[in-house]
Amino acid sequence: MKKPCFLFFSESVIFCFLVMIFSSRIAEAQFSKGADVGWLSQMEATGYKFYDSTGVEINCLQILKDHGINTIRLRVFVNPSSDRINGHCSKDEVVAMALRAKNMGMRTMIDFHFSDSWADPGKQTKPAAWASHSFSQLFTDVYDHTTDVLTALKSSGVIPEWVQIGNEIIGGMLWPDGSTLNWGQLAQLLNKGYDATKAVDSAIKVVIHIDQGNNNSRCRYFYDNAQNNGVRYDVIGLSYYPYWLGSDYTVTINNLGSNLIDMASRYGKEVMVVEVGGDYTKVKNTYDMLVAVINKVRAVPDNKGLGVIYWEPEGEKSWSGYQLSCWGSDGKPTAALNAFLSWPTGINTIKDKSGFKIYPNPASGGLLNIELSDLTVTSIITIFDVNGKLMREQKMKDQPRAFIDVNFLPGIYMINIDSGQQTATRKLLIN
Repeated sequence: MKKPCFLFFSESVIFCFLVMIFSSRIAEAQFSKGADVGWLSQMEATGYKFYDSTGVEINCLQILKDHGINTIRLRVFVNPSSDRINGHCSKDEVVAMALRAKNMGMRTMIDFHFSDSWADPGKQTKPAAWASHSFSQLFTDVYDHTTDVLTALKSSGVIPEWVQIGNEIIGGMLWPDGSTLNWGQLAQLLNKGYDATKAVDSAIKVVIHIDQGNNNSRCRYFYDNAQNNGVRYDVIGLSYYPYWLGSDYTVTINNLGSNLIDMASRYGKEVMVVEVGGDYTKVKNTYDMLVAVINKVRAVPDNKGLGVIYWEPEGEKSWSGYQLSCWGSDGKPTAALNAFLSWPTGINTIKDKSGFKIYPNPASGGLLNIELSDLTVTSIITIFDVNGKLMREQKMKDQPRAFIDVNFLPGIYMINIDSGQQTATRKLLIN
């Protein structure tokens, strides 16, 4: 069987080509494309089934990975209830999910709410066990809880890349003691979380997170006060939900972009959109919004835009009641999730007049989708590495679509399709 023609290039040409591609892929690999999946373990426990776009039942994390997701964000409650929507997310459950994500090659962010349930701009309720504690005891509570969870993760083999101290804390946390009405006390509590995190592993980046990432004055108010009160952190984390702002994303997306640049410049910090979401019934609009957000974060100078994380894409409405998932009632992801395959914009596919299309590309292992379109006769699919080694061979007979396992080492590969009537060869990148 003939090998793809690229193998006859000179070694120097191939080397230069590889250097160029690998350099760009290193930058791409550093960009976090994430999903917060705090509901996932309970969805699975209650029997919810997840399906890929072809209707095959599959592990939800694999579906996310196949759509470009490389980061998992997990919230932690202190002493949660067993309520499937508003509870769980205990230390043990978080460790178990984080380990699953790590075993799939995913990065991890841990989001400490410092509450027994949801903490957000409208509520920052102390855990019941801490309710009567003095302010000085809250110091110990924050430090010990943070240390306990992160030590359990580290002992299991998971060291999170990022840790959030508090969730959407525009008004502070652990009210009333840690309210922004008393910035001095809030700063001390935040620094206790920072110190605990760095004591477990100094390489973990600490995130301080507020809502309305498009609102520059709101963000300046908060992070100016944080700076003036000596709050220690590494990354500015922002939420961006046009749905909750009551207007289309096109109204505020440029404000998000300019604010991200201002935050990075004004405070000398890296920035992330750690929560984003759109109406699951408006698939095209949500897809376009996500691509726009990803592009705005990428546009932050000096590579200080670290990534974008979708909040509960798998949280399908019939199970969760949540409007802003990325999942349909058939248990499959909507096409909006394809935004995370975009690089730099649009769904990254390769297609020509032969009708040969592969995706995701770049891929991160797992199943590769191959659509033959016009090549519906008996065809042979072969995949070679850069040295001409045959990695996969698969025959298709009168099938318009195939799925091939490409759990290869990171690098450049070539896919060749020979239908006997025509051939086509395409480049595949594995990161």
